[in-house]
Amino acid sequence: MVSTPRILLTGFEPFGGDPVNPSALICQALRGQRVAHATVHAVELPCVFGGALQALDEALAASSPVLVLALGLAAGRGEISVERAALNIDDARIPDNAGAQPVDLPVVAGGPAAWFSTLPIKAIVAALRQAGLPAAVSQSAGTFVCNHVFYGLQHRLAGTGVRSGFVHVPLLDTQAAAHPCLPTLPLEALVRGVRIALEVALTHAGADARVTGGAVA
Repeated sequence: MVSTPRILLTGFEPFGGDPVNPSALICQALRGQRVAHATVHAVELPCVFGGALQALDEALAASSPVLVLALGLAAGRGEISVERAALNIDDARIPDNAGAQPVDLPVVAGGPAAWFSTLPIKAIVAALRQAGLPAAVSQSAGTFVCNHVFYGLQHRLAGTGVRSGFVHVPLLDTQAAAHPCLPTLPLEALVRGVRIALEVALTHAGADARVTGGAVA
């Protein structure tokens, strides 16, 4: 009996004093769901340098995915941000959840300076906009644990043919009271947006859509 192909979807535990992380809630909502011809295998990663990649390795081994999408929170962004590139640098402005705060260290010693997403990033943005959701290509995933996981993911899957990449999401509307000056989106909109991103990543073929470039943020 042939098993159903799997998508690996990852999010992060809360960090920075927030009680929830939208990326983890999206994973919970989509866990076990069918998207196109595949089933979503969703896991929550620790917001810890090194530990997040260990958990990612375990998830990759357990799921043998045909597609991997990693999610993270970008407080301050008002759009679903589809990341273009991951840098080989850990440079943390705040400590991670284990208290580590690396400065100017490589994610992978001797690795390339950067890895690009292998997702059809502009086609995803176009589909999200067509669905009425705010979305943009982002040129930088930062240098915190999100970029750490993005780089590690692309490094691990390079040359395998498995599409993979990273998407940053905004704060939830339920977090507005704690972050009164920052943009938010409802969880339903974020779940719908990630589902669309997964569908496009699984089914899009050919040249990427012509969408103007996004912000460096």
